[in-house]
Amino acid sequence: MEKLEVLKSITRLSDRVVRVLGQNPGKFTLQGTNTYIIGTSNPYILVDTGEGKQEYSPLLRAALESPKLPSLPDISDIILTHRHQDHVCGLPFVLSLCRELWTTRNPETPFIPPRIHKFPLPSPNSDSILNELVYGLREGDYVPTPGGNHFHDLADGQTVTPSVLPPGSDPGDWTLKVLHCPGHTIDSISLLFPADRALLTADTVLGQGTAVFEDLYEYMGSLQNMYDTRDKYDTLYPGHGPVVHDGADTIRTYIDHRLEREAQVLGVLRKIPPDGSWTTWAIVLRVYEGYPDSLLEAAARGIQLHLKKLEKEGRVKALGGELREARWELVR
Repeated sequence: MEKLEVLKSITRLSDRVVRVLGQNPGKFTLQGTNTYIIGTSNPYILVDTGEGKQEYSPLLRAALESPKLPSLPDISDIILTHRHQDHVCGLPFVLSLCRELWTTRNPETPFIPPRIHKFPLPSPNSDSILNELVYGLREGDYVPTPGGNHFHDLADGQTVTPSVLPPGSDPGDWTLKVLHCPGHTIDSISLLFPADRALLTADTVLGQGTAVFEDLYEYMGSLQNMYDTRDKYDTLYPGHGPVVHDGADTIRTYIDHRLEREAQVLGVLRKIPPDGSWTTWAIVLRVYEGYPDSLLEAAARGIQLHLKKLEKEGRVKALGGELREARWELVR
């Protein structure tokens, strides 16, 4: 890989954080998945692993070539922020690299593998991507749980710090606090990093544009939770896109944008149509009047999620039907 490409893909964001791009740019991934190396020296915490592009491994190696202590692992802990493939599928590459780097420095000493952390899904083994991923992991390349599971379960409010730190080091230079942030996916997390006054937001809040979500009710709750902790961070390190320096203001903008769209939906529902109820598609045509037809299908998915949120809150009632033909009425 050309030196210029390496420099563009590895960015030191602070004394404690280095960002390495996953080499998977695209419409939804922007410049690619952001992975983060946390700490001032090895052993580091790695947040996310990209989607498994071969070009990522040499970049991660280059980023880890800062001064290191021979008897400590390069990466002691890997945190996966959620189940999507562009964040987890690089895990086998990362584990192989960890073993390779250790063996090069400590050929006569048994390998010290990393722990893998992830917020659990409601139903274990319910995700096909994760199932395929863990099936391919090699025993000895990671530290399993006492019960033999691949992933060490994360919990809301938990802190993660490497199990071994250099003598005399400050644990705060590594310590991350977990915030469960469902909505983008049910297992999504963000990570507070007090030492940098930063919040690693994964895909819940992006560096540019807006995020997609599976459940708007949960998503809005997560945004509010993140906003309510604004006294603990200034900067956002997102899963995609550039660093956000006005962190709390950006999250407030996310919330306000969704509330504005919700108000538009409710405004349509307050008008009684000739047949007595509104379909999702009819609401879309009213809210997005004047927009290009090419945008309406995506808009319909968003409006449906708004309606399901309002239904959970008891503010609208579903009258039957599927997708664009689903019918709704305001609860008065």
